[in-house]
Amino acid sequence: MTTTLITGANKGIGFETARQLVELGHVVYVGARDPERGEKAAAELGARFVQLDVTDDDSVRSALAKIGAEEGRLDVLVNNAGILANEALDGPAALKAFDTNAVSIVRVTEAALPLLRESANPTVVNVSSSMGSFWAVTNPERPEFQMPLALYAASKAAATMLTVQYAKAHPGIRFNAVEPGTTATDMTAAFGIGRPVADSAKVVVRFATPGPDGPTGTLQDEAGELRW
Repeated sequence: MTTTLITGANKGIGFETARQLVELGHVVYVGARDPERGEKAAAELGARFVQLDVTDDDSVRSALAKIGAEEGRLDVLVNNAGILANEALDGPAALKAFDTNAVSIVRVTEAALPLLRESANPTVVNVSSSMGSFWAVTNPERPEFQMPLALYAASKAAATMLTVQYAKAHPGIRFNAVEPGTTATDMTAAFGIGRPVADSAKVVVRFATPGPDGPTGTLQDEAGELRW
């Protein structure tokens, strides 16, 4: 049985990724800040809930300790929690964006590493974005060129770089950053854009269920490796 933790999994892409992995037979832990929403999501999915605020060190440590006590290992970690950070451009907003979208990857991954090392096929998927690609945001033919989301883009660039560095530091664990595609979620509601969440979750699921020769240290979307 494959044990999987997904952060920010009570809604959106995280929720749908959890649903698809439960269907594939994974034991999925739904990580969510809000216990009521998290418990409700887990019950609907046939998953397990763990209270997890990715911006809080104690919460992260407690969540991984709970999984360790119950499962003894972690096979798949999906760092999905994130924010759009499209409010005023100032110091507090920048700190919040980077804490949620980038620092949280360090926080959760470091707490998870001992459990990942107990797995026969440890896998980490960081839900990043092509908004963090210099190539995409400077290419007039790409939609990212028109999106003025400075903090989101910068923090996702950091998330992708962290992915590469973790892959280099831990060759026994597969790390990949994923651009799931522009998706109709709470985050994109203001823009009125996005495809069904099930389509984007499939991309995350693909990299959460890699074969023995799967890639590591890459930024990928559904079409393959992205320049960045």
